Amino acid sequence: MGRITIILLAAIMLSCSSNHGNKITQDNFGIAPDGSPVFLYTMKNSNGMTVKLTNYGASLVSIVTPDKDGNFADVIAGFDSLSGYVNDNSFIGVTVGRYANRIGKGKFRIDDNEYQLTINDGNNHLHGGVKGFHKLVWDSDIVAGDTSSYVVMKLRSPDGYEGYPGNVDVEVKFSLNDNNDLVIEYTGSTDKPTILNLTNHAYYNLSGNFENTILDHILTINADNFTPIDSELIPTGEIAPVDNTPMDFRKPAAIGARINDDYTQLKYGKGYDHNWALNGYNGKVRKAVTVTDPESGRVLEIFTDQPGIQFYSGNFLNGTIVGKGGIKYNYRTALCLEPQFFPDSPNKDNFASPLLRPGELYRQKTVYHFGIMK
Repeated sequence: MGRITIILLAAIMLSCSSNHGNKITQDNFGIAPDGSPVFLYTMKNSNGMTVKLTNYGASLVSIVTPDKDGNFADVIAGFDSLSGYVNDNSFIGVTVGRYANRIGKGKFRIDDNEYQLTINDGNNHLHGGVKGFHKLVWDSDIVAGDTSSYVVMKLRSPDGYEGYPGNVDVEVKFSLNDNNDLVIEYTGSTDKPTILNLTNHAYYNLSGNFENTILDHILTINADNFTPIDSELIPTGEIAPVDNTPMDFRKPAAIGARINDDYTQLKYGKGYDHNWALNGYNGKVRKAVTVTDPESGRVLEIFTDQPGIQFYSGNFLNGTIVGKGGIKYNYRTALCLEPQFFPDSPNKDNFASPLLRPGELYRQKTVYHFGIMK
């Protein structure tokens, strides 16, 4: 067998999954500011569902799914070109780290050492800092497995980066199956005690039309409690019941039904921008959230092994971000659902700890299932 034939066979193996014909392809997406090549990966299953992602920020670029009438549309915000991701400051579609969400005053202690992180959100640290994982080019590849193929992205974060201790190695695997499940699996290790808390920051609108708001979307969150915040959006440390508050989504409710209630927490967040303490946290994957759009019939179910999830109702979108097809992302036209450790958990002893020590392995698995209302 000649060398050219071997190369062609290898290329075919990389682009075709053995999971019932699912395919993954790689295309050029541009050159990053540091000169690194950036790629666009396309995953497509036998149902026609398509997911695109890029190794710039390990970001989701598009998720195209059918509505109740079989019409396909893109249900996440994003950009047509690399420059959009380079210039974006709203974390659209990205993998955020080392620490998703906020850390009060950017400070925390491990053992006898205090660490000061970059301040990039008022007086606080947000989503890994000014140049967190979302602004880096990840090493990436297509991996052809025995039962499925996936895209793997890897990154080394050096000791002291954005103020975090330890050389940290992280890996994120993206896969799509014929059940219309987008599966994201994260792992991480360190050579010095540190904190690690990764998530994806996609902005969803299940109508597929980002001129619509998400206020008519119906939301269910499997959580009896949430973590109240102060005026700087930092948790107070309380884990409070959702009973008799606008934070109660244990039964399906329209996002817009109570979003403007005279309630201090909603005033602090200018809407929903809070962490819910998910029920049944034991390190195993369980159902966390269901979102439906009654008009299109699309449904998103999220299953995760994380203790919390941040629900953000697009309160700071103001039309200044121009996305795919020239669409302007306006007020509350998209929502985020971010599985995570609780915000500021390094400073709250009663929150599940994000501490990672040498010899330990950080793991997270989240499944995003896209379906149709029955």
